Amino acid sequence: MEAVAGKTGYYIDLEDKYGAHNYHPLPVVLSKGEGVYLWDVEGKKYFDFLSAYSAVNQGHCHPHIIKALNDQASILTLTSRAFHNDILGEYEKFVTEFFGYDKVLPMNTGVEGGETAVKLCRKWAYNVKGIEENKAKILFVNGNFWGRTLAAISTSDDPSSYAGYGPYMPGFESIEYNNLDALAKALEDPNVAGFMLEPIQGEAGVVVPDEGYLSKAYAMCKEKNVLFIADEVQTGIARTGKLLACDHENVKPDILILGKALSGGVFPVSAVLADDEVMLCIKPGEHGSTFGGNPLACKVAIAALEVVRDEKLAENAERLGEKLRQELRALESPLIKLVRGKGLLNAIVIEHEDPEAAWNICLKLKENGLLAKPTHGDKIRFAPPLVMNEEELMECVRIIGDTLLNFK
Repeated sequence: MEAVAGKTGYYIDLEDKYGAHNYHPLPVVLSKGEGVYLWDVEGKKYFDFLSAYSAVNQGHCHPHIIKALNDQASILTLTSRAFHNDILGEYEKFVTEFFGYDKVLPMNTGVEGGETAVKLCRKWAYNVKGIEENKAKILFVNGNFWGRTLAAISTSDDPSSYAGYGPYMPGFESIEYNNLDALAKALEDPNVAGFMLEPIQGEAGVVVPDEGYLSKAYAMCKEKNVLFIADEVQTGIARTGKLLACDHENVKPDILILGKALSGGVFPVSAVLADDEVMLCIKPGEHGSTFGGNPLACKVAIAALEVVRDEKLAENAERLGEKLRQELRALESPLIKLVRGKGLLNAIVIEHEDPEAAWNICLKLKENGLLAKPTHGDKIRFAPPLVMNEEELMECVRIIGDTLLNFK
């Protein structure tokens, strides 16, 4: 046992000594992943119930995606956008047709996608809507999380994200999530150019809005000539049981932000999609990224989306998500205050006098072979890879049930 503890401790100590202390991970050191499983440095096997915050929807190291990565990596990885390459146009055609938009602007990380959407919205505000220069406002909602850049934290109401990093970026206003009256009031301001939100709030603890909220909010934005911007970095690409979470209410965002599972967790790939009226507001030299749209990322993203389509991952997420919520509610554990979610993006809210209970439950789940992580103190996300089957899901429910039953 000492050798096992020593091996794990060695790697954790290395990170602690040489890395910035900006994360608080569970004490497990992972070294291998395949499908719905992860293995640690001791060889112990786990079910992955976080999926790298929904970046690994297609499962770990999916062979189709890895083949695309390896094949392209030996030919051409990066040219920058100073030159054309023979993969970018192929990817742009594929991804715009896949999601039904005129144009795509490729970036690398999810927060870069959010930043791009904000810039695009402001450009449109001045060039198309006719808002006076430097007066455009973008609405956000309480509980949002789209990254930790200065722009992102300037929209946050979470002190752990924004405290100590001011002054904050102007031009942003927050309103209550899932509140159409608050949106209607905010939209009275003629300088509002966009409304950006997660269709389901992931980091806030899988907060699902009332049915009809998205479609009504979209209609209200249309009436006021305001762009509806959907941050589907975590909710998109089949996670909630549809290709996009907005599809549950037949809403087509004016600006769509994608990331995470756009590469199946293999490479940083993000994208912003919009139609010509919006996208062509940005001209050469006004926005870009050295790595954005690189050949390696483009090939990986095509393969990742092919897996979602060909393996019907949205349908699987819809079916297994219903089963998971049903089974979790059937546990009738006094520790579970609430079960919520859509597709395979789910969470339980823990009811316990100890504020560390959710964290300690996750430690016990780890001991029992399932990896999950708490968020905002009392919530635990349950979001396994979408390639999971029903037999594997039921084994996970058994682990969760036994862990809660024996939790002291």
